[in-house]
Order: sequence, then structure tokens, then C-alpha cells
Amino acid sequence: MILLYFRRGKSINTNMNQLRLYSTIIQKAKFPLKGKVMAIRREDQSVWERRAPLAPSNVRKLVRAGVKVLIQPSNRRAYPVQSYINAGAIPQEDISEASVIFGVKQVPADLLLPNKTYCMFSHTIKAQESNMPLLDACLEKNIRLVDYEKLVDELGHRIVAFGKYAGVAGMVNILHGLGLRLLALGHHTPFMHIGPAHNYRNSSMATQAIRDAGYEIALGMMPKSIGPLIFVFTGSGNVSQGAQEIFQELPHEYVPPSMLQKVAEHGVTNKVYGCQVRRRDHLQRREGGGYDPQDYDSHPELYMSTFGKKIAPYASVIVNGIYWAVGAPKLLTLPDAKNLLASAQTPWLPVSEGAPALPHRTLAICDISADPGGSIEFMNECTTIDTPFCLYDADRNKEYKSFKGAGLLVCSIDNMPTQLPRESTDFFGDLVMPYAVDILQSDATKPLESHNFDTVVANAIIASNGKLTPKFEYIQDLRQESNCFRRSRHKMPDAVGSTKKILVLGAGRVSSPLVKYLNRDENVHITLGSSVQDEVSTLANQFERVEPVLVDVVRRPDHVGELVQSAGLVVSLLPFQLHHLVAEACITHHTHMVTASYCTLEMMRLHEKAVEAGVTVVNEVGLDPGIDHLLAMECIDEVHQAGGKVESYVSYCGGLPAPEHSNNPLRYKFSWSPRGVLLNVLGNAKYLENSKVVEVAAGGELLQSGKDLEFLPGFALEGYPNRDSLRYSQLYGVAAECHTMFRGTLRYRGFLKTMEALKHLGLIDLTAHPALHPDGPSITWRELMCTLLGLSHADIFYENLKGKVSERVGEAQLRAVEQLGVLDDVPVVKCGNPLDSLSHYLSGRLSLGEHERDVVILRHVLEITWSGGQRERRDISMVEYGDGRGTTAMARTVGLPAAIAAKMVLDGEIQEQGMVYPLAPHIYRPMLSRLKAEGIVTTTMIETID
Repeated sequence: MILLYFRRGKSINTNMNQLRLYSTIIQKAKFPLKGKVMAIRREDQSVWERRAPLAPSNVRKLVRAGVKVLIQPSNRRAYPVQSYINAGAIPQEDISEASVIFGVKQVPADLLLPNKTYCMFSHTIKAQESNMPLLDACLEKNIRLVDYEKLVDELGHRIVAFGKYAGVAGMVNILHGLGLRLLALGHHTPFMHIGPAHNYRNSSMATQAIRDAGYEIALGMMPKSIGPLIFVFTGSGNVSQGAQEIFQELPHEYVPPSMLQKVAEHGVTNKVYGCQVRRRDHLQRREGGGYDPQDYDSHPELYMSTFGKKIAPYASVIVNGIYWAVGAPKLLTLPDAKNLLASAQTPWLPVSEGAPALPHRTLAICDISADPGGSIEFMNECTTIDTPFCLYDADRNKEYKSFKGAGLLVCSIDNMPTQLPRESTDFFGDLVMPYAVDILQSDATKPLESHNFDTVVANAIIASNGKLTPKFEYIQDLRQESNCFRRSRHKMPDAVGSTKKILVLGAGRVSSPLVKYLNRDENVHITLGSSVQDEVSTLANQFERVEPVLVDVVRRPDHVGELVQSAGLVVSLLPFQLHHLVAEACITHHTHMVTASYCTLEMMRLHEKAVEAGVTVVNEVGLDPGIDHLLAMECIDEVHQAGGKVESYVSYCGGLPAPEHSNNPLRYKFSWSPRGVLLNVLGNAKYLENSKVVEVAAGGELLQSGKDLEFLPGFALEGYPNRDSLRYSQLYGVAAECHTMFRGTLRYRGFLKTMEALKHLGLIDLTAHPALHPDGPSITWRELMCTLLGLSHADIFYENLKGKVSERVGEAQLRAVEQLGVLDDVPVVKCGNPLDSLSHYLSGRLSLGEHERDVVILRHVLEITWSGGQRERRDISMVEYGDGRGTTAMARTVGLPAAIAAKMVLDGEIQEQGMVYPLAPHIYRPMLSRLKAEGIVTTTMIETID
């Protein structure tokens, strides 16, 4: 069989030569078409859907070849049923006689006929939740499912699509929307007389309206206060060509990207300017620059886009028609959007006396690609024909259904071609016709292997004979990842629009960014609980809708239960030892919970109970653990989806005083209780290094396992192992491929040696000591040190005491101990044991000052092997400073991710029951996006490994 397909970027001309070629295809088919029965079903996925998969002209060719074509009657279809009857089709409600059924959009699961071959855009290849019932029905009913989206050439480019008329309709729509947006900004323009694409009988009528507007523009009727209008087109395929065909009906001039700034500053208003941007214009290698198309096709992840910085700032309207794949650079990121919509006036924005000023040069985006979260990062949802436009506010990362207000007008309709249904049907039918001939041999009751499908068709078969085909078995894995989308069987957070009640336990520094974030939603009411009256009152008084309450989790569990029962969600920022008590109350009262801390053994033991109660408990959504997980999974999933393997994963994270404030022997300061830091160095650790498990025993062995780190030469850093790294091999899904798995803690150099000195002196010890009994006699730190060293503290001279300390820890560390003041005649606040007493002491002596800055440093290093044997290293870094005005970097990087996760639970975006980690794409992707919107960003460096 001869197959005809067109490479992406080539226009299709349905002329007589092409029709003769179709006849040749049919005549040379390797199987008889005579006697085959196929059907065209009516479309019922959308009230706007008027397209058909085949036009009457296509049907006529099939009928002449002996195919019996059934067509379900529909008064909505752009071509009336009589046109198909005239072509030889048989109108018939019952299409069960057909072995192959063609449609355009998804078929309702209950209308699928068993043992048939269906062709459609099924929208199942990404395990889209809303279409999984359709896929399940296909498997259950033994349906062979062919998806047009996967009819691709040898380069992976789609060869059957509605691309050109998506571009035509999109351009008509954005010109219509631009007229309304400019009017809302105070400017009447000729665009006001252009309607939406579906208002026109065909593209010719739309073209005439655009020509009329162009005539007015040429006469100088465009307000000079708007300045020159520049339309930037991305891509060179059918989508972009269709859009530019409409654009060219206006008086226009094309300019290269290099001239955009000059045109923005000096262009005229009696014509519009166009600029077609290709890959070479905005893509460059991260290392060394330059663009090589073959290199880019092989390694898109090595490239970055400069579109947001070099091109977009000069565009009035961006018409996006590129195909975007996971791993490729984003065309516009969230930071790009913030820059584009900055309110500060730029030199090329015109200012006319008495005329309203435009808020920014970029006015609109027509995202014809309509790929949520794709090349336009901030477009999370498509618009619709019913509501084709929204305003995107970059500061709030929100979309509004309005033409008035701050923001960028966006049109991103995912079924634009249906607005020009006849031409779209003709265009698509001619593209699909050669493959339709091949598909007609399909008999879904017979094994797939018994058919002689062309490779293009075979690769587009998603399901057959009751199971997914090998190429699409990954869909089941994606579904297992997202099976969390189940509603709680008991109590869910309050519905959108009603009051949402959140109980936040803990009112320390971390709580402030969290409360501030959640308080943005005017429907949220927060009860803020703490055992410290001044702390909770001070924070609550800064916000509306925040009610302070005194809470004692240990002594008043009944009161905690009452508070939990009245809330839709609990966020626990208490010490980790108390989380399981809060979780038990949440499970009892069917209330969801979020915590930034590690999922401890006590918490894990509550998993089944939480599942049975239908309760979601999200753990490890702080910094470390938290942001480290999000960044790790984003990279690991991207690598796995592209066929690579992660051979090595090394991660370090730490919160530190800014270098200028690290002026003490520990090189460390505390913004909360030091107890956790002191306990950490007594813990054990386990990690994998070169396929060997390394175990570090508890009791202080960690202090000898540190090493100097050089990845940020401006910082003198050291790191040591952090807890059990091996369990994250399993959680991250790399246990079978990773030979090194290490998670570590960062400190400034000198921290470990000073801690080791304190341990040798007996100060980091949880064993109860009689001298530190709270009810015992008073004691000073000098006296305590004498006691711990076995000396008589009544008559020893200070110099002699220093000598004894030096014998124990060495001369180098004596100075550090002395500077910490534990040899001074200062009273000890006795807490029962040396560690807790030292913790109390350091919390005052080494506290982070009100006007002192801290810094958070996070570093992931992943070594990756690709299927072809190439190896690369990815360094992912985050460095975040506090503002020196009371908001610490640690508070932001712990409080904000916890707040974002809490809001996602509150809004029903996270619905798994039991103990939940932020490792699934539907959790970590929006969390990272929203963290970026809050200014918490990372940098990634990629290099090839020899």
C-alpha cells in the first residue's frame, strides 16, 4: 500500500492532482476495499463541535472504491447530511454494522460499540483523568483505538491535524479580542469591527472584515497613543502559516528579530509589523551559546530560550504556534511574564497628552498550541469558545474572565478549528484519507499481529484486543501515579466560595509566611494556635480573619480535638515529636492535615487508619524535606520519560546565617530551638555510595563523616550525611538504577569540629544528670564543666580549667569552647540533661538577630545515562536570602511550600488518603510553579560527562 503523508511545516493543496493521487492510493491498496463497512459518528463532546473527520469529497472516493459508508445524522455538522448522501453515504442511526468508526473528538464511554475500531482524538496518551473512563471502556469492550494525535512521521512530527485552520481561527479571535482589550484600556481601534471566528460563514468572510479593518489602519485611524503594533509569530508550520495568512490581510511589514527594538521605538501606526521567530532566533546552548538544529533535536535540555528577554519585550501580540515537548525550553516562563507585565514605563511606550497610557507593551497572547503548562508556562488551563479570553495577572499567578484590569489578554482555545468547521473538515479529511484506507483493514476481533498496518498507523494504535499496546503501556504507570484523585469519603474542605477553616498550630517565624499566603484567599478563616500567648497574639494581629488561641497539644488533647473538629484542614508547624498526636486527632475527626516535617515512624504507623478515615496527611512539604523532593522528582521524571536513567543522586541542603553574621565558633545561628540541630549530630545515617551501603552509627559518628564542599566557591561549606538516604531511592523510583544515593546537611566549615568538641566535653548528651535537675542547687557553666570533667570546681584556677579542656578537645577547639561562654561563671538554666540545657543556652546566645540575614542553600547533583550511552551531569541549585527585616529565608522556604500544599488540599488538588509525599507530578509541578511565582527560583547547569 502506498501511503501519503506530509511533513510538518508543508502546506496542503487539495487540488485535482491530489485527488488523483488519492485514487491511486485506493487502487493500489494491498487489501480489497470492496465490502468494507465504515461509519462516521456524530460529534457530541462539545456543543460547538461541527467538524467531521471526512468531508463528502473523501466519502465519494471511498464509496467509488466499494466501501459502504454509514453516517449518523446530525443537524449540527457543518456539512449537512444530504451532502454525504449525495456522495454515496447511507444515513443511519445504527452504525453497529461498521467495523471501523471515525470521529473527531472523544466518544462517551457508554456509547462505544464493542469489538470495533475507533479513530478519534482520544486525549488519553497523558493519562488525562477525565478520559480514563473512555480508555477503560475501550479495553473492556475490546475496542481497537487509533488516535490521530499519534499519526506521526519518522521524526515524531504530527502529520494529521487541523493545524492551518487552528492558526486562521486563532488569528481572527485574537484580533477580535485585541479590539476589546484596547477599548477597555481607553482606545477605540479598527479591530473593534472584527468578530470572533465562529461568527463568519467561512474564512473568506472573516478575511473581508479584516481587510476592512486594515483599510482603516492604512488611513491613519489607529490611535497614535497605542504606538506601533508588533505581532510576533512563533513556529513555521501549518499553525503559524494559517495565522500569518490572516495577518497579511492587514497593511503590514515584516521585520527580523534584530530590528524589533528599533521598530518598537520608531515604528508608525498606519500599518502593523510582523516578525516570524524560528528556533535559531531564540534558542541557544546553556554552555557556550550557539544553536545547532541537530544537536537541539537530540538534546533540547541543553538549550535555553532567550525569547522572554530578547523578543517578547517588544511584541504587542504573541501568536504561539510551536509544538512543545517535555524537556524543551519554555518559550515564556513565569518570571518572563512578571517582566513583561511590569508596570514601569519603558522608553518605547508612547505618551500622548490626554490619552491613557498602555500599562505595558505586550498586550495579548494567542496560544494556539493550547498546551497547558507547556511552552507558555503560566497558561495552566485552556480557554473555551464560550469564554475565549482571560486576563492573566502575573503578580498573583491568576486568571480573570475580564477585559478590564491588570494583566495580559490570553486566548488559548483547544478546539479553535471547529470555529471554521467546513474548511477544517476539508483540510483534515484530505490529510487523514491515506491512513483511513489503511485503517479500513482493521478487524478488532482478530489479533493485532494478523494485520499488515503501515508503521504510521500501527504506532497510533493505543489499545487493541483488550489491552494497551506495548508502546502505550506507560499510561497505566501514569494512572497509578495519579490514582490519588479520590475524594475523601468523609469530610472535605469547604466548597469553593464558602468559608474555608484552617487550624494552624505553631506561631513561630515559619508561620508568618504560611499565614500570609493562605490569608490572601478572602474565603479562608485561620485559627492560629500556640502555647505562647505573646507569640500567637503578635502574629494574629497582623492579619484579618486570623483568630489567636492558646493550645497545649500534650496537656489538653480534648481542646485540640475540638479545634480540629471545627476545621477543614490542620497545618502543624509544631516540633516533629508532636505531629502524630495532631494526626491522631485529625483521623478521629476526619480532618485533613499538612506538615513540613519528615514522615516519622509514628506518623507512618497511622497510614492505614488515615486511609480508612478518608483523611489526607501531606508530609515533607517544607525545605528539606520538601523543596528538595519537588526539584528531585521534576528532574527524575523528566529523565525517565525521555528514556534515561539516574545513576547517581547527591543532595545537600542547609539553613545558615548569611556569611557576615556567621561570627561565632559554630558558624551557626538559630531562629528556633537548637535542640533539633544538636540531636541531628547524634543520629545515625545510611546512604549508598558506588553500590555499597554505608552506615554511620548513632551517638556522634556523624561528626567524623563530614567533608569540605566546593560547589559554591564563595562559601566555605562542609557537609555530612542526613538520616536514611536509601528510603528515598525507593520513593524517587531510582532504586534499580542508582549506584549512589546521598542526602546531606550543609554547614560552614568549623561547625562539625566545634560540635565534636562539645560532645567530647559531655555537653551533647541526653542522659539525665543530677547537677542539672530543675529542682537542684544552682550551678554555673564553669561549675558544670568542672563536674563533667571530673574536677573539683571549688578551687581550680581558670587557666587550669582551660588546660584540662585543651587536653580533652585540643588547643584548636579550646578557643571555640571559650568563645561560646561555657567556661564562664554564668548560671545554667537546668533542663535535666546537658543537651537540653545547652540547647536553651544557645537559643539565647546564638539567636539570629532581628536585623540579621540568613541564607538557605540547596544543591542537587544528578548523573544521568541516556539510552544511546551518552552521560550528563545536572546541577540544580537554590540560594535564598532572608530580607534582614524579620522574614528569614528559612521561614519562607519552609512556610511557603507548606502553605501551597495546604491550599492544594483545601482546593481538592491533592486527594490521596493516608500519609502522602509530594512526589507525584500533579503535586510537585504546581508547587514548583507557585514557588517560582513567590520568587523562590533555582538554576540548573547541564554538562556532558566523558
